[in-house]
Amino acid sequence: MKILVTGGLGFIGSHTVVELQQRGFEVLIVDNLSNSSLKVLEGITEITGKAPEFEKTDLRDKSAVSALFKKHKDLDGVIHFAASKAVGESVANPLLYYENNINTLVYVLQELSKLEQANFIFSSSCTVYGQADELPITENAPVKAAESPYGNTKQIGEEIIRDTTRVNEQIAAISLRYFNPIGAHPSAAIGELPIGVPQNLVPFITQTGAGIREKLSVFGNDYPTRDGTCIRDYIHVVDLAKAHVSALERLLKKKSDSNYEVFNIGTGTGSTVMEVIESFERVSGNKLNYQIADRRPGDVIAAFADTSLANKQLNWKAESTLDEAMASAWLWEQKIRN
Repeated sequence: MKILVTGGLGFIGSHTVVELQQRGFEVLIVDNLSNSSLKVLEGITEITGKAPEFEKTDLRDKSAVSALFKKHKDLDGVIHFAASKAVGESVANPLLYYENNINTLVYVLQELSKLEQANFIFSSSCTVYGQADELPITENAPVKAAESPYGNTKQIGEEIIRDTTRVNEQIAAISLRYFNPIGAHPSAAIGELPIGVPQNLVPFITQTGAGIREKLSVFGNDYPTRDGTCIRDYIHVVDLAKAHVSALERLLKKKSDSNYEVFNIGTGTGSTVMEVIESFERVSGNKLNYQIADRRPGDVIAAFADTSLANKQLNWKAESTLDEAMASAWLWEQKIRN
């Protein structure tokens, strides 16, 4: 079966392409290379022994999206990663995020609505929950007002898919709400490649460990948590990639309970910022240079998933430990810095 992966040269997309190819799927990657590199294609090929089909396309161009689907009429499913994803950048440039994250989704869904049958997986986020009222967070937790344009695009995206599948019943869709993806492929052939200053904790830790950054700032140590630092659910990106394949197989086998479903994808365990630092120090054998800084506006105190629905319905469960994820991230960092 042939699967279109938009944004397939990005961090999560590339790892998902690897899992798809290793399960025997044919893959077409579409990426505009705005936040990725063709070197990732080489890494995918190195791991799987097969180069996926690739087209450089900007999905913000509606005519280009239409041409893409006319050219590839043999698609069995679409996994949609293509989007901008930096919270801070979205605050500074909201229109870029609404164009890139919303318009592209609409154009892809318009093409899928023309088909007799379509399977669609959307890359969503736990940011839709904000600071949840109860932990762990279930899929039934209320969606709160977004803290950023990025978070808002994920909420709006889910609403668009829900409304579309309601009237276009031939489209079966699943939204996966990720918690905090970290790590790299164990081969160190692909991994996270943040452009500029990392927006996420783990690449900032590994860059600090590698001497690229002088020190890490821990934003707040006076939160009501076990060591005063924020708690998040950190999931190994390979586990996350496998969840996409499980979700795709659910759609292809027509096992869904409705034509639009939502699943949390995390480990089900929360780790504090200090616990992540300690994990890095364990696996690397290096002490990390960090300092305690003031709280950062918009940070929620704690967020971790109840994954029981995904465990049961997708027959999927995160397998890697925090130390395993950190070790893979450090191996990747060492490779790209020689």
